[in-house]
Amino acid sequence: MEASEGDTLNVGLTGGIGSGKSEVLKRLKAHGATVVDADLAARAVVEPGTDGYDEVVKEFGSEVVGPDGALDRARLGAVVFADPARRAALNAIVHPRVGALMAEWAASAPRGGIVVYDIPLLVEGGSDRGYAAVIVVDADDEVRYARLLANRGMSREDATARMAAQASRADRLAAADYVIANNGSLADLDLETDRLWSELVTLRDSRIR
Repeated sequence: MEASEGDTLNVGLTGGIGSGKSEVLKRLKAHGATVVDADLAARAVVEPGTDGYDEVVKEFGSEVVGPDGALDRARLGAVVFADPARRAALNAIVHPRVGALMAEWAASAPRGGIVVYDIPLLVEGGSDRGYAAVIVVDADDEVRYARLLANRGMSREDATARMAAQASRADRLAAADYVIANNGSLADLDLETDRLWSELVTLRDSRIR
């Protein structure tokens, strides 16, 4: 895979819902990585007053607007995760805007650093080109189910639909250059992330010699 601007190392990070990506990103940021978050960008591009918001409401109707005037993400999610065609329609609105905003954020990262692009649908979108490496946060399906039910209050049916809408675990692992196993404790995750950071620093340094 091709890499980076100058001596900056650009890597993509992904993982299935409930895998614990946010905990990994928190630790990578503490190590000094610049994190470019696709979920934050996805929220920003459909805030009230944006053209993305207007396009979503035009496509899905006022029923996806909450009492506060913002998009009701739970209601919109229930629609698109149940219907691949509707999900594709939403993606066509959101993805180009997200890509542009993430590029803008990444441009402010310091040269010589490590930039981690948090992209939940990296494998599904085939957007791994351009990254020096792809990191996959991996957890067993039953562990992910348990987290979704306990931490997000989802029903098992909703969790199943969300997981089914994403790439399979096997497809994600096939795309990985580095894998963070996250079936255990946060202390275990600390060790896994420390190991990954060391490998990323080695990769970055090897590319600028």
